[in-house]
This record gives sequence, C-alpha cells and structure tokens, in this order.
Amino acid sequence: MTVLPITLTIAAAAALINIWLGTRVGRVRAQAKVLTGDGGQPLLVARMRAQANYIENTPFFLILLGLIELARGQALWLWLVGIAFILARILHAFGMDSLDKPGKTRVIGILVTWLALVGLAIYALMIVYALPGAAATKTVIG
Repeated sequence: MTVLPITLTIAAAAALINIWLGTRVGRVRAQAKVLTGDGGQPLLVARMRAQANYIENTPFFLILLGLIELARGQALWLWLVGIAFILARILHAFGMDSLDKPGKTRVIGILVTWLALVGLAIYALMIVYALPGAAATKTVIG
C-alpha cells in the first residue's frame, strides 16, 4: 500500500479550512438572517466568494500534489508548497473581508495560490515529458 503523507496531511488541513470557511459564511448568514442567497449583504457575498474561490482552486492543487508525490516521492519542497498553499488560502479568506478595496492578504493569498498551481502543473508536465526517465514512465495506449 502506498501512503502519501504530504498529500494526506495537506488534504486534511484543506478539509478543515473548508469547514472553517463555511462557518464564517454561516455566522454572517445568521447575523443577517439570510437563509439562502446573499440577501444583498456585502460581507456575506465576500465570504461566500472566499469559500467558492477556495473550492475552485483546492481540488486542482490536491490532485497535482498527490500525483507528484506518487510519481516522485516525498520531498521537502513539496511539503513547503503544500504549507504555503494552506497559509495562502487562510490569508485570502481574511483579505476577502476587506470590502472597500482589495486587502493585502487577499492579493498575497491568491498570488501564492496561483504560483503554487502553476509550479505544480509545470513540474507535473516535466515529470512526464522532460525529466530523466520520463520516457520509461510513459504509457502507450492502443
């Protein structure tokens, strides 16, 4: 059995952050007495978007993280990218609460998120097409 400790740890943290983001939405929803939708409440819209943005990005990150860990094994840099992603998503959520202008933590959070995704995507492609031994790992279909 293959255990992916980096991916499992980061996925567990990601699940907890998703719950935290949901509770942040729920608190504003309860305070504003809004059952569905956003009720025209700017803070509720911002928190809903923070969670939606999280959900839009996190699956791609976790898939890339897991497949790279499976293909190349554990590496310190992979741990660091995973931790950076988690911290970036927390920063982004707090930054979304700034309603009058983009919060600095929002900008930092999304930039780190994008860099992590782009970096992992490029590395995943390099594993298949450019790294030594890549040709040996290619599967021929048909």
